[in-house]
Amino acid sequence: MPTDTDIARWRLRSQQLAEPTGRRATEVVSSLLAVQAENPAQSAWAVATRTPAPDPADLDSALADGTIIRTHVLRPTWHYVSAEDLVWLLELTAPRVRRVTGQQLRGTHGLDDRAIDRLTETVLASLADQLTRAQLAAALAAAGHDLTGQALMILLADLELQGLVCSGAPVDGVHTYARLADRVPRPRRLGREEAAAEIVLRYVRGHGPVTERDLSYWATLTLTDVRAGLADVADRLESFEHGGRTFWHTAGEEPPSGPQRPAAHLLQLLDETYRGYQDSRMILDAAGVVPSGREAMIGMALVDGQLVAGMKRTVTGERVLFELQPHGSWSPDHLPHVEDAAARYGAFLGRQPEVRLVG
Repeated sequence: MPTDTDIARWRLRSQQLAEPTGRRATEVVSSLLAVQAENPAQSAWAVATRTPAPDPADLDSALADGTIIRTHVLRPTWHYVSAEDLVWLLELTAPRVRRVTGQQLRGTHGLDDRAIDRLTETVLASLADQLTRAQLAAALAAAGHDLTGQALMILLADLELQGLVCSGAPVDGVHTYARLADRVPRPRRLGREEAAAEIVLRYVRGHGPVTERDLSYWATLTLTDVRAGLADVADRLESFEHGGRTFWHTAGEEPPSGPQRPAAHLLQLLDETYRGYQDSRMILDAAGVVPSGREAMIGMALVDGQLVAGMKRTVTGERVLFELQPHGSWSPDHLPHVEDAAARYGAFLGRQPEVRLVG
């Protein structure tokens, strides 16, 4: 049976981190189905590092033309999603997520249904043109609505989850909002059963091997929905038991026979290799040496699919510094591989990379 290390290597391959071949940003996002993206500066690398020739302009152009949308979907946070997948994903997953945004609007910010309806009408009317959040706040103020800061962010997230609003083309790197119907005029729609089967199959292909609880967390779906989807596509999947869990993967696949290239990766904790799972996330720590609890650093260094150090990235005018806090699995032999990863990341940012061990 596969070990933790085998599964971690397998996931690198599923996620296009091992030997990416011929993929652009659009293909990466489609293959993963969604990429967590609340920090655009960091999530851009999450997409680019899965391509053979990372280029910032690749994702930028897809966001500008609307091939990729940055919006709230799956969980109450931002994701990159292919425009063709956005609407059916929202229709399947948003109802449970909106319990969070609805409670925040009504309980935290004291808005009633009538106030929310008036705000919604003003936002949609204002988005005849694509606007930044600051411009939307000004438009709301001009219409007599005092809504800014966190309350405006939650309102917009709720409208995104309803399929009314999504990202527009960025302006000088600043996120804009648009009416979803304008950006995705011919959405792909699926019935609920078909959508449940589709999300299972796509998630397993892009993240596998995975457990049913991994998908339940990732998509904010009930285990009942996940199990129904699994049953519908079981003929295209296989499974194995490991550590008291059932892991699902695409039929006919076998784990990699050994280490893959590139050997190391420098990624943020929001990357799909980490945040894309919950139930089986720590197969990244086969040795069981990573401290439990809240992460001390916001990034990670992976070598052969294993979490060997925490990472902090600092970008300045001419260089990017990667400070590594080694875990017990760290070995001096890892350093050349991590420096190779830093060189790839630095080239993407147009900065000279430096790796420094701390702690």
